[in-house]
Amino acid sequence: MKKNLLMWDESLFRDPEVFEIDHVPEQFNHRESQMRELAFQVQPGLRGGRPLNSVCRGLPGTGKTTSVRKLFGEIEESTRKLVPIYINCQIDNTKFAIFSQIYRKLSGHLPPASGTSFKQVFDAIARLLQKEAAVLLVALDDANYLLYENEMNRVLYSLLRSYEAYPGTRIGVIVIISDMDVDLSREVDARVSSVFRPLEIYFPPYGEDEIKEILSERVKQGMFPGVLSEEMFDLVVEQTQKSGDLRVGIDLIKRAGLHAEHRASRAITSDDVCKAYDFSKYLHLSSSVRSLKNEEKAVLRDIARQSLAEGDMNAGEIYKAVKAGMPIGYTRFYEIVKKLDAMRLVDLQYREGKGRTRVISLRYDPEKIIEYIGEG
Repeated sequence: MKKNLLMWDESLFRDPEVFEIDHVPEQFNHRESQMRELAFQVQPGLRGGRPLNSVCRGLPGTGKTTSVRKLFGEIEESTRKLVPIYINCQIDNTKFAIFSQIYRKLSGHLPPASGTSFKQVFDAIARLLQKEAAVLLVALDDANYLLYENEMNRVLYSLLRSYEAYPGTRIGVIVIISDMDVDLSREVDARVSSVFRPLEIYFPPYGEDEIKEILSERVKQGMFPGVLSEEMFDLVVEQTQKSGDLRVGIDLIKRAGLHAEHRASRAITSDDVCKAYDFSKYLHLSSSVRSLKNEEKAVLRDIARQSLAEGDMNAGEIYKAVKAGMPIGYTRFYEIVKKLDAMRLVDLQYREGKGRTRVISLRYDPEKIIEYIGEG
């Protein structure tokens, strides 16, 4: 009789790495035209010139980051004269933090944590580039976070006008934007726009057939045959389309597989898929919450607590509740609310009445928000 239970040392995964969100697949389809445009933009850098600047725009989970990482991998394999540096602006969203990461890539270590000025870091970066006669290509992923922190102009100005202070330095920039409401041409000031002049490369959402092909390839590489039946695979595709984010589908397969393993089963069931989706559908929420500062988490937590009691709330009422628990001025409070709105965690709308009232509502279940932030 065929055994259907896994032994303690067995796994459903042939290669678990395939289902990691930051995995760059060898086979990367359906973004050929975007990859060609990106490659054209960086070609001057391969010849020792300044790369042309680009903006990769598209909803989350449309292949922007993977395209850039794929290109950067090819550059690193072919030359040392063009140095590609990837920055996650959810994590590093100040000018000093970004240039510290650039310094680390070039030198092998971060600058001293204290007592080091931005100018000292930039001086060191320029010396390293001049010593190696290298060209720099910087990708600012989720660069909309720089807008939320009012850092975009400062970062781009320092990068793109570096040649003025450090003659001979050549730096190109790839800006990756996932917030479709952001119009970068309006956000950058005249000093930046005069040297930025990027080509915008659009990444449309994946269609159903494209989602099927991409997820099918991941399943073939990452799981043993028979683990995910055609019926269960179709259910995964359906849930992925519902979310509009390919990353949800990849995470869903991983979680469903782990859930099946926990039951010591050799196959994924619909119950595994549905339970996994209850977590995977909050992928955006969990990653966004992780990127927030403590003060911002506290404001979002208080909004969620108020929402449990009242639903839609005006900004004044929320501010009173927040201020009762922490010292914060209204200007700073409203800056945080606008950031949460831009990050699609809350909806900030105006309601006409006695004057214009700002109304705040949550995009997620308030209990889930509190769960991901913690009770505080």
